[in-house]
Amino acid sequence: MTTAENETPSPESSSTAAAANGAAATSPAAETASPPPPPPTAEERIAELQSELAQAKDNTLRARAEAENTRRRADEEVSKARKFSIESFAESLLPVRDSLEAAIAMPEAKLEQVLEGVQATLRQLSAAMERNKVLVIAPPAGTKFDPHQHQAISMVPAEQEANTVVAVLQKGYVIADRVLRPALVTVAAPK
Repeated sequence: MTTAENETPSPESSSTAAAANGAAATSPAAETASPPPPPPTAEERIAELQSELAQAKDNTLRARAEAENTRRRADEEVSKARKFSIESFAESLLPVRDSLEAAIAMPEAKLEQVLEGVQATLRQLSAAMERNKVLVIAPPAGTKFDPHQHQAISMVPAEQEANTVVAVLQKGYVIADRVLRPALVTVAAPK
């Protein structure tokens, strides 16, 4: 007799095996597990891809329209900025014009009154220019000559260091670091 014939299953081991088989058959996971859904048919897949394509086309058209609107708005803003960039400066010059017109309207004014009015008008003009970042270039004597802001009219013998400003013949002006007109100056000649 062989060992396999000698071994008979004990009642405990056969009941345990049956219980394990039964538990596997009645577990909750086994009850809810269903066979996987069948793969979509070719027609269903085509319809799904066509829907995705239509959505992608719609999104692309919307993105293009938004980009075009943004570009158009930016162009309009740049155009308005160019057109009205001088508006602030023009507004600040209106009181200067009013003062000049008031002076002309008084032909019988005395010389002192005219001079006082001209000085007041010059102060208004200077304030308007400063508000709009138009600054004066008027280097004091002895300042090193700067060819970016000064224009030398002549070189004169002087007791100061060579290539320095001796006198300003005409003031220059700068706006936001850009020279509108260089200052006309005489420069000390080398000794």
